[in-house]
Amino acid sequence: MTSRPRSRTALSTAALLTLALGATACGARGAGADGGGEDGYTIKFSHVVTPDTPKGQAAERFAKVVDETCGDQLSVEVYPNSELYGDEDELQALQSGAVQMLAPASAKFTTIAPQLQVLDLPFLFDSVEDIPKVVAPDTAAGKAIYENPELAKRGIKVLGLWDNGLKQLSSDDAMTQPSDLRGLRFRIQPSDVLRSQFEEWSAETTPMAFAEVYNALQQGVIDGQENPYSNIESQNMHTVQKHITESDHGYIGYVHTINKEFYDSLPAELQTCVDDASAEAATYNREVAAKLNDEAKQVIEKAGGTEITELTDEQRQVFEDAVVPKVWKQYADVIGQDLVDELLAQR
Repeated sequence: MTSRPRSRTALSTAALLTLALGATACGARGAGADGGGEDGYTIKFSHVVTPDTPKGQAAERFAKVVDETCGDQLSVEVYPNSELYGDEDELQALQSGAVQMLAPASAKFTTIAPQLQVLDLPFLFDSVEDIPKVVAPDTAAGKAIYENPELAKRGIKVLGLWDNGLKQLSSDDAMTQPSDLRGLRFRIQPSDVLRSQFEEWSAETTPMAFAEVYNALQQGVIDGQENPYSNIESQNMHTVQKHITESDHGYIGYVHTINKEFYDSLPAELQTCVDDASAEAATYNREVAAKLNDEAKQVIEKAGGTEITELTDEQRQVFEDAVVPKVWKQYADVIGQDLVDELLAQR
């Protein structure tokens, strides 16, 4: 089979405009009454991180599996690092059909599917090993994601959940207890749950696009941020932060999504191929996320400019007690009282 390009290098403004204007037509090219055409179908997969991150590598694996198993009727073009769309406009691009596939952080769905804020709950997972168990499709949390009616209503189908790992705190100040965050301003993804989490730790928050975080830290617009090690290292955030606290306090998960109208236009065998490729990419993603986070931590340690503090169990418990169950119960009406009760009972 002829190999197809999987990712793009930086595109000119003119090229981006051309892609944006033609994306809908290209995304379902040849789709007629029989849902196919001699040119087949193309999935434009846009994301905002570098290709070497867990999400970036999972996107490439998804494209590779499709190329190897779906035949010539389906191809995937991956556009990493906000080359096509950024944090602010990628969901709109998906809904309009300008792109066919995304894997946004779950926090990006706050305004259109508030129940997905379940994934923002602090200390939802004790370890990365807990993640696939808690959010499996047949669990209460999994059903809130995979069967979310608000997403379906907006033409978005969930294919899977990809991990980026557990989040760590960084700032120029050492942080071993919540009071150390008092008065500091942290960048967060746009999520009320995340805002409340930091408020309980006496910190201030600023929602901000991922691509803007490094410059904001460098210029002192914000004092700190929360991310897995792989995101911190890949964006060089550690070069402008003196301290990292290994808190494992939260989760960054990516919701692998596809434009529902486009998905429904695919023949049944191609839908199955997409589903299988997403599942394989998710399995691969978990392996990559664990490996890259370990490697990124080592890179940061060797660089020598940032002190990493690993919290003791007692210190981590103090952070946890400040937000659980208070923040969880605060958002029970949004996330679902039954779901919150079930998750609390599992602790």
